Amino acid sequence: MSLRSVRSVFVPVVARWRAASPYALDVAVAAIVLFAVSLQWMFPDEGDDPLSLGGWLLGAATAVPLVWRRRAPWASGWAVSAATPAQALYHAPPPDVMYGGMVVLYTMAALARPWQRRLMLTGWIVGVVSTMQHQADKEPFEYAFHLMGIVCAYALGMLARVQRAYTTELEDRARRLEGQRTADTARARAEERARIARDMHDILAHAVSLMVVQAEAGPVVVRKDPERAEATFDTIAETGRDAMAQLRRILGVLKEERPDGGVTGRMPQPSVAALPLLVSQVGNSTGLHTELRTTGEPCPLSSDTEIAAYRVVQEALTNTVKHARASRAVVELDWTEDGVTLTMTDDGRGPSAPVGGHGLIGIRERAAACGGSAETGSGPDGGFRVVVRLPVAADREGALG
Repeated sequence: MSLRSVRSVFVPVVARWRAASPYALDVAVAAIVLFAVSLQWMFPDEGDDPLSLGGWLLGAATAVPLVWRRRAPWASGWAVSAATPAQALYHAPPPDVMYGGMVVLYTMAALARPWQRRLMLTGWIVGVVSTMQHQADKEPFEYAFHLMGIVCAYALGMLARVQRAYTTELEDRARRLEGQRTADTARARAEERARIARDMHDILAHAVSLMVVQAEAGPVVVRKDPERAEATFDTIAETGRDAMAQLRRILGVLKEERPDGGVTGRMPQPSVAALPLLVSQVGNSTGLHTELRTTGEPCPLSSDTEIAAYRVVQEALTNTVKHARASRAVVELDWTEDGVTLTMTDDGRGPSAPVGGHGLIGIRERAAACGGSAETGSGPDGGFRVVVRLPVAADREGALG
């Protein structure tokens, strides 16, 4: 079995064990160290060192405090640090390998504060050198062996600390990114709901206003001019059908699957190119004298700006039909290098007309969402005027950024 296979089996088991009981691993480590320091009593013929109960108790004192190595690393570290030189000086038997000390240094490097782990490392280096000075039979290589053991244990603890900090940072970053993604999704959904609400309001308000005007004139026309009355009712029906088609177009954001497994695309949204038809339809349906004027050279607009331009003109004409009691309405498109300015003017009652509700608010919101602006107020010759400025190739994200 390869090393990678062993790790793939062993590491998940340790992770599950640690997650199930945070201190189970500490107890296991303490038990393993206690077993290691007890090997000299289990196999007394392997060496010539004297054995005594006191020596075993001092060896056990280097293992038992490890049970609390994560709950109280500083206290358990000092307990092991005191028992280890005592066992070495007692010399019955002396510690061959400082198992508990290496675990303590690893734990301090991984969990303790900077001054604590530095003080502990310094204390162990000084303690090892000082203790071995009192033992005449120690060889020079034993100094290097013990010192390398404690330095390596400390280095592994620092590596574990860095790895844990790196993992924590990655987890925090993932949580932040997930939170940001959730917020972006919620914001996108809210913007989409607001856009659909504005479109539905504009479509229904425009269509219903035209239908109401035609319906109010219907009874009078029926008595005086039956042929014109028939055309009036045809206009009402056509306006209703057009409104239904536009509503289906908006709700088509959720695409439907075709029988052959494909996906039906969305119908094209209205744009600036549809404004002449819109203006003429309003005039033909309501008897309002409408006019569209264009100056400058048209330039490309983003899809959101195209839709916004159409909708603000539609809403302005709807307000004129519903509230202004006007006889004439003029729509002007002034194209420049920076964008387009749409001016809608009528000769009605002006700002005193009851134009409350969501219409003018929707016009301002659409302009702002495309990075533009909207102004409303009295016209130069009376009546009411709406001026909307939309930039070239601006999109919603660029405007909000």
